[in-house]
Amino acid sequence: MGTHVCRKLLVQWMWRWRVCPVAASRGHMPFCTTQEPHHVNPSRTGQVTHSPVAQLTLSSLLEIGFSETQAEEMHEGATKSRGKHVPSVLTALLLLGLNPSSILKVMQKCPEVYSLKGADLKQRINHLRKMGLLEGSLQRMISHYPKIMVLPIKRVKMVSRLLKEKCLFTAQQVTDILRDSPEVLEEDLVQLEYKFQYAYFRMGVRQAEMLKAKVFRMSLSELRCRHCFLERRGLYQTPDKKGQTLIVNPPLNDVLCVSEETYLTQVAMATVEEFHVFRKLMTREQDEEGKEDEYSSDEDEELGEDKEDDDDDDDDGQHRRKHHWNTGYKKDRK
Repeated sequence: MGTHVCRKLLVQWMWRWRVCPVAASRGHMPFCTTQEPHHVNPSRTGQVTHSPVAQLTLSSLLEIGFSETQAEEMHEGATKSRGKHVPSVLTALLLLGLNPSSILKVMQKCPEVYSLKGADLKQRINHLRKMGLLEGSLQRMISHYPKIMVLPIKRVKMVSRLLKEKCLFTAQQVTDILRDSPEVLEEDLVQLEYKFQYAYFRMGVRQAEMLKAKVFRMSLSELRCRHCFLERRGLYQTPDKKGQTLIVNPPLNDVLCVSEETYLTQVAMATVEEFHVFRKLMTREQDEEGKEDEYSSDEDEELGEDKEDDDDDDDDGQHRRKHHWNTGYKKDRK
């Protein structure tokens, strides 16, 4: 169902249920409002009733294009989530241009969307538009990664600021990263910066190349593993300051944007067994590095504590011996 048809059905549905178009455009539209007063048998009630529909109904979902199966699943999900603003959320998604099938898939991937407020959702969508995500790209990103709708705007700004200030990407490049790799929004900021530094300094890859190869789609461990495997086989070399190497490095797309099978057969020229053994060795090396860093950190803390003890009591012989031992240890480390 196209966007035009969806909007036409939405207008028809709004007219049928007498929904205020202004409220709908603001994301505060009640999903089912008061219907036309209808006359009932006076002998039973003696008056004309005014029956408001206060919750999401199967009939209202059918009216805007959901099939019976989709409407039942949508209604069940809304009931389980106990979301109070499902109607306004659904309206915002329809006005965004998503069809009923896409909306249902969004809810299946990220049930947290049921609990959103329509106003908050609209605000987050508008913020993504201000960042340069245009129609088409915005819809595809939300369909692929609906969790972006439940992330606070503050988080999106933090990641964008890091990519601009720490990684020196342009505003347009940041928009492209969010469009192609929205998962970075959930990544630890320290790890995200380290991934950039690894690609930039260890692999000699510049920002434009990172975008083309979609570096941020790959985990840091897999990035290191593929790069180091080629490097230790003599198939990859870090460029010098002038960007020159003694060998011809394979295109980054061929290293990162292909399946493991293609990577091994066409780039690394190795067997699956060799790569898996290397992966285990890399994991072991990283674990050992982590333990060494932890041990070194603990030693530094102990040295700091010992130094404080020495300052507190310079006349104590035992403390003098400690101070002498610590000084010698520092010299050895140098």
